[in-house]
Amino acid sequence: MSIIIVEDKCVGCGLCIKSCPYDAIKRVDGKVRITDDCRMCGVCLPVCPVDAIERVGKEERVGDLSEYRGVLVFGEQRNSRISPVVYELIGKGRELADKIGEELECVVLGEDVTEEAENLINYGVDKVYVYDDPSLAVFREDPYVDIIVDLLRKIKPNIFLLGATAIGRSIAPRIASRIKTGLTADCTELDIDPETGLLLQTRPAFGGNVMATIICPRSRPQMATVRYKVMKRAERRPGYKGEVVKMRFDPEEVRDRVEVLEISDIGEGGPSITEADIIVSGGRGLGGPEGFKIIRELADLLGGAVGASRAAVDEGWIAYPHQIGLSGRTVRPKIYIACGISGSVQHLAGMKGSEFIIAINKDPSAPILKIADMGLVGDLYEVIPKLIDRIRRLKKG
Repeated sequence: MSIIIVEDKCVGCGLCIKSCPYDAIKRVDGKVRITDDCRMCGVCLPVCPVDAIERVGKEERVGDLSEYRGVLVFGEQRNSRISPVVYELIGKGRELADKIGEELECVVLGEDVTEEAENLINYGVDKVYVYDDPSLAVFREDPYVDIIVDLLRKIKPNIFLLGATAIGRSIAPRIASRIKTGLTADCTELDIDPETGLLLQTRPAFGGNVMATIICPRSRPQMATVRYKVMKRAERRPGYKGEVVKMRFDPEEVRDRVEVLEISDIGEGGPSITEADIIVSGGRGLGGPEGFKIIRELADLLGGAVGASRAAVDEGWIAYPHQIGLSGRTVRPKIYIACGISGSVQHLAGMKGSEFIIAINKDPSAPILKIADMGLVGDLYEVIPKLIDRIRRLKKG
């Protein structure tokens, strides 16, 4: 399917050029042309006053959509332990499944994961598909994608949810391409349209300035990746009745073009920002990489993790695993201390869910002070040492 301009009808008014949100319509040699940047959103179609823009080709469908039922969650695991984001997906998945009157299912791949998979039943999962095999001990895209695609074609879920983790972001687009369905990445909210029963997938767009709600009406499953720490974690339901299905596959029949030679941690030690209850973050206001010494000192004293704004990471002052925001990690600690961070929209989107926000900034008009529960206006190199000294004295006392 594509969008074309019928030259015989086009009068060259240029209204379509102004309407395109992707700057995909240009004037070339005096003629209006649609470039390869076109996303086929269709915004230009009703704008043309002479109906010179047409959508051509056939839309691919997946057959009878009524055959697709259930909400499936990808049960990502690391070192045979279910990843924390999975419990948030299960919590939201249970809610969605109840709204459409369908079952909640989960698929887990790995080695020695059966016990962990069985435990998911206690969180309200109706059925868990387990692929427990030594060949799946270390994540590789090829076998994971082949196995999941085969399962999707067999069980035909209505909705398929994955965490927006390194693994989820790696396999989700490959799976969507293989089964010819849509994919909405980095969702921050999911709901069901009461009129159509479609999955409403909401994510930040245009640098976080717009929240876009996306639907997938013509293909199945409806796929979305979801950021960690944006959904409510599922609660245990002792005694919940579910089924564990042990799946079999032949490792020789799945693709496996990658050999993992070594796995290295690119972090800088200390607690993970996605798990920590307390985070102390630094931004451009630190002035240089040496500023993170005082940030780490305060974080260590509080038993917390070190975070950073994108500006600090882009400057090379600290490694990417510490980055918080739309292009980094989403966090929801009990206490978030922002030091020298002005508070761009992108950064606020990654930490505004914190229970208590403390901002230290010498600019009284900094945006982050508007959302902070406590704001300290002053030089962070004067404020933080006093804070460290006070905390140490309180601990001794």
